[in-house]
Amino acid sequence: MTTQVIPKPGKPWEVSVKERSKTGSLIVLAAILAGALVKLPDLLDEAVVKFPDFLPWDVVKLPNIVEALTGIDGKLGFAISFFLIATALTFFRVLRTSDIRAAKDTLLSSFALLGIVLTLIPIVSIVTTVFIKGYKGIHPGLFFNDMALNSVNDPIKEGGLLHALLGTTLMVFGALLISFPIGVLTALYLTEIRGKLARPIKFLVQAMSGVPSIVAGLFILSSLVYPVTKELSGIMGSFALTILMIPTIARTAEEMLRLIPNDLREAGVALGATQWRTISGVVLPAAKSGLVTAIILGVARIIGETAPLLLVTGGGDALNANPTSGPMGSLPYYIWKAFLTGGTEEAFARAWGGMLVLLVFIFILFGLARFLSGRKVG
Repeated sequence: MTTQVIPKPGKPWEVSVKERSKTGSLIVLAAILAGALVKLPDLLDEAVVKFPDFLPWDVVKLPNIVEALTGIDGKLGFAISFFLIATALTFFRVLRTSDIRAAKDTLLSSFALLGIVLTLIPIVSIVTTVFIKGYKGIHPGLFFNDMALNSVNDPIKEGGLLHALLGTTLMVFGALLISFPIGVLTALYLTEIRGKLARPIKFLVQAMSGVPSIVAGLFILSSLVYPVTKELSGIMGSFALTILMIPTIARTAEEMLRLIPNDLREAGVALGATQWRTISGVVLPAAKSGLVTAIILGVARIIGETAPLLLVTGGGDALNANPTSGPMGSLPYYIWKAFLTGGTEEAFARAWGGMLVLLVFIFILFGLARFLSGRKVG
């Protein structure tokens, strides 16, 4: 008696080895054709074109015509040629083996992939440049010294950015103390209360998200610094950053509160709790991780702002732990001053080092936000 072997069902999304080999061959062919197209003027360096006697031209070298018509040369020309040739070959291959709808889907997928690549190129370029140039400005004393007795042109191992780190921390913390309760209360009004002012408030929050940072700085400068305090200080920087931070916290908290199941709210009301009792005892604890995410995204939004701090904090190279009195430094001001007033390799190394520290800090914040937002709400 023979045992019938039931074949294991395949997975429809898996690509066979044959299809992979065909795709690889197509990519290699596209690369060869793109390289040949880009190098064609060099290969035909001696080729010329003889025009008829009735035309005003006499003899023109063929490479000049090819380059004028295509406009492609170097690595950029190769990349453009490779994409166009690979897309065309893929389109006709799918059209030959399937129908026109599948070929159109392949064409759209290719351009979607191009969009992703064009988005990643500047991001990867910025991150790579900052890390390559920034590590030269990192040294052991960078986080333990200020620039009170040094200039940006001094040897790189002299001075540091302790004053900038402290100033940034104090100003961001001050902005957070003001922005978080306002942003959460705004989100609660939009999601729980839903009063008559919900629509205009939501519109204002969305509009504030697009306010240029320098406008926030000018507002604090004209409304508080000149008429009231008459002094540049760190607390003024916190007020300016608050204007930029509130929309981020409010919108993120609103989205997180909308993820809370209505069953929890209805259960609280069924047990006899008031609306605010339900909000404080059920809704807010369930959205705790989402609110922490709102805080992190709000901090990441303002930590690199430069324009408002240049206007209202006065900068500063010395350590200042009092945000209500005297100029206060910050990481963006440290970077800006090193680039502007320097001009030497040491100054540029300090600026790139400050950018690296700021970028790493922002990456850490976004990583935490990503981790917390991935946790189950409630």
